[in-house]
Amino acid sequence: MTAAKEIPTPAPEPVLREDQVDYTPTARSVSLSRHRAARLVLQWGHPLMAGDVALVVSELATNSVMHGAVRGRLFRVHLTLTEFVLRVAVSDPRGERLPRLDRPGDDECFGRGLLIVAQLADRWGVEQRDVGKTVFAELSVR
Repeated sequence: MTAAKEIPTPAPEPVLREDQVDYTPTARSVSLSRHRAARLVLQWGHPLMAGDVALVVSELATNSVMHGAVRGRLFRVHLTLTEFVLRVAVSDPRGERLPRLDRPGDDECFGRGLLIVAQLADRWGVEQRDVGKTVFAELSVR
């Protein structure tokens, strides 16, 4: 019998740029967070990603406002850039309302946000927090 080998965990990539802002859960905040994300990605030297990142932020922030809002609590948009990945993370206080990927009917007006995120991102998911949840999307830096 051989001893089990411990597989080392890879070291996390160093963060090159980072931005984090808390917003009130309103439609205006969705617009503000989308514009801020696009501007930052441009400033960080990735102009071809700015539109996709803005759309991902908009969809995740909209979901947070519509499904994750709690009166008197903020939601957070956190952008992290490493050499290989730009991560968009949106946190809100409603941990019991987890997002799910739906396939809405052709006549339905809502329900396509996560489909858009899934198409644009290389990876997306949900992380539980002590209070609330974080929905994230990661886009490969091209």
